[in-house]
Amino acid sequence: MSPSVGPRSRKRGGRAVVVVSRFNEDVTRRLLDGAVRALERSGWPAARVDIIWVPGAFELPLAVDRALATGRYRLGVALGAVIRGETPHFEYVASAAAQGLQEASVRSGVPVGFGVLTCDTEEQALARAGGDAGNKGVEAAESAVEMVRVLDTLADGAEA
Repeated sequence: MSPSVGPRSRKRGGRAVVVVSRFNEDVTRRLLDGAVRALERSGWPAARVDIIWVPGAFELPLAVDRALATGRYRLGVALGAVIRGETPHFEYVASAAAQGLQEASVRSGVPVGFGVLTCDTEEQALARAGGDAGNKGVEAAESAVEMVRVLDTLADGAEA
């Protein structure tokens, strides 16, 4: 029987980077607060978390990619809020952000928690940034931390 990948990692240390979109800042600041709290609960104190602000969700992938390329970070979290308007712009930005962040993570081998909201209204976005629907910033940070643990387990020779 092969060991399963568990929630604990013997490895400690390293830094985390959280890249946040300034566009829809009333939403993204709440996502950031949730992500930082989740990282602290998971053993990543604020002193080991770097926060980088970018203009919008479209700029997230480049900033994440360059941050991870420095080799300083064990995990990244990308936070943004794309709210549907009257043009197809929403689809282009959301798709580019998702694909670019996934590519940055795979290229670097560093987990990136995806906390980019894609909502029809600002009310929906606020609900997902600490309102009735929880805080997707928390979920993105927790996902990245879990993936660090998974990758550590795999690097230790365990089978997943």
